[in-house]
Amino acid sequence: MAMKHGGKPCGATSQSRACNGQACEKDCVLSAWTKWSACSKDCDGGSRKREKYVFANAEGAGKCAGKWSKERLEYKKCNMKRCKVVSADKPLECNKTLDVLFLVDGSGSLGKKGWKAEMVAAHTFVDAFDGVGADTNMAVVLYSGPRTWSGVRKCVGRNKKKVDMEKTCKIKMVTHFTKDLKKVNNLITGMVWPRGSTLTSLALLTAKAELALGRKTAQSIAVIITDGRPLSFRATYLAARSLRKSARLIWVPVTRYAPLSAIKRWATRRWQENVVQVKSFNALEKPEVVTHIVANICPKGSQTLKFGRK
Repeated sequence: MAMKHGGKPCGATSQSRACNGQACEKDCVLSAWTKWSACSKDCDGGSRKREKYVFANAEGAGKCAGKWSKERLEYKKCNMKRCKVVSADKPLECNKTLDVLFLVDGSGSLGKKGWKAEMVAAHTFVDAFDGVGADTNMAVVLYSGPRTWSGVRKCVGRNKKKVDMEKTCKIKMVTHFTKDLKKVNNLITGMVWPRGSTLTSLALLTAKAELALGRKTAQSIAVIITDGRPLSFRATYLAARSLRKSARLIWVPVTRYAPLSAIKRWATRRWQENVVQVKSFNALEKPEVVTHIVANICPKGSQTLKFGRK
């Protein structure tokens, strides 16, 4: 083939230049610590927190501490004063705008003594939200579970037939959200002890479904009492995680048979302010237990609040 252009060589056909000169691995850059927050509670031991935010993301195989890591989140105790009210037979009252889901354990492991104590605590709990200035909608779920594994499979398995939640699964929607707390108390009085197993996961999912009827302007709180182990730890964990996406989840484990270490993982973080441990059924009957719960839910309590040293 004859030469073109007089046989002169062609010019450069490509060019190159340096790029991505930065290191392939670079850790994220964190902001400075924020200021300490206000105390989360007026009494019963609250906490202040400070945190660091990600200023620049990690690159390549660089590392970055998680948002719950001690490198990015710190707590310190505050208001380590015990809550007290004017009257010893009444709990601390709450006057915030709330949608409260109250889940009552009806398992057979309670025994007559435990069921009686739980009913006393339930009435005391409802009364705490019926004070002056309160704006509370409350829903109540009474939960237990089938006594046989075949019954459990009907409730949690994939069934084409519709399952009767109350008769078969022992999960009763005592009342949907209502502001009529006197009505709620009357319905609690009329509750019949199911005496079944403990299908906690289905109770939590029932509460999650009820949130669709809640108010957009109200904070959603779910409080669950339990005296023992659920039928499935994994299902309970998954149901609790699902509910926590829409509501703050507070656990009230009663007696040493309640799986406290697992409950700490199931509760909304920080568990120290979302788990109220009760050592016995006798203790459950005391208004002090409800005061501890209300102190967690309502950092700014009613005007009847007094402080006392532990």
